[in-house]
Amino acid sequence: MTQVNNPLHGIKLETIVNDLVDKYGWEELGSRINIRCFNDNPSVKSSLKFLRKTEWARDKVEYLWLKTNKLPLPAPKPYVDKKSDKISSDETSIHSDKSTAGVNASIWGK
Repeated sequence: MTQVNNPLHGIKLETIVNDLVDKYGWEELGSRINIRCFNDNPSVKSSLKFLRKTEWARDKVEYLWLKTNKLPLPAPKPYVDKKSDKISSDETSIHSDKSTAGVNASIWGK
């Protein structure tokens, strides 16, 4: 697998989280990406632990970092809706599930 066009290649998740915390602070970061590790007693260590296990949350953090640094954004990823087992590639399912579509509209541009 080649990483020539991947702007995240060689960037550690810890670096991404630290950059976002330096730019936005925990409170703003928690309002932009509503996950507990950013809102409830936040720390880099707890955030990294959660983000390494949770693909959808990591995708949101990486997307915000790319957008913040004005780097090319990734192509939409198809996600499987666990309730219906359908593969979806529409933009609302890429960065949030259908029940939270529009929650982070100021970030994702929708």
